[in-house]
Amino acid sequence: MEQDIAILIADLSGYTALTEAHGPSTAADIIDKYMEVVSTSLVGGSRLHQRAGDEVLLVSDSADALLATAILLLQTAHQQADFLQLHGALHYGRVLYRNSDLYGNTVNLTSRMASKAASGSLVCSNDFIQALNNKGVLQFQSKGTFNFKNVSEEKEVMELVIDRPHAFHTDPVCRMLVRAEANQYTHPHKEGLYFCSQHCLNVYLRNEDIG
Repeated sequence: MEQDIAILIADLSGYTALTEAHGPSTAADIIDKYMEVVSTSLVGGSRLHQRAGDEVLLVSDSADALLATAILLLQTAHQQADFLQLHGALHYGRVLYRNSDLYGNTVNLTSRMASKAASGSLVCSNDFIQALNNKGVLQFQSKGTFNFKNVSEEKEVMELVIDRPHAFHTDPVCRMLVRAEANQYTHPHKEGLYFCSQHCLNVYLRNEDIG
């Protein structure tokens, strides 16, 4: 069955770095927390369709509901200590449902657009904006037009202008979000560098010496 649908593809920024720094057990814990964040961020008819590693694919019949889900997901993730920021893309278009899977260029384009989203940000297509009933709910800023593989026309990518809390700093080694207050793992000479652990601080200092 084919139908028009809103799609969000999002993944964790720095998941590979975290896995390398802290190992598979910590990586698995992050995924568990991630799925909790996803499940508590679903708005309206939005639902989790699929997870592969640290990437989730969420869908909704309503672009407005999925936009609300995306914003809540991003903001909730950024308020979690010992967690990672995420980034992702929203698109709207026709897909084919078959045997519980989704097929079509809509899915492929959403995935490729997600690569244009910086850590802690969300991007979307003009198709998604046009599918919104309430187009004035957010501001959108153009990131430019891009050629995507197997897409005949250039597509403009819009970044969502979202207020994000800045309660945490990003560990430069494992990319984990850490609190600045009372943090004991700080760079001995450089201000503004915070680490989640002595291990990551040691890795950073060792790499400085090598450099």
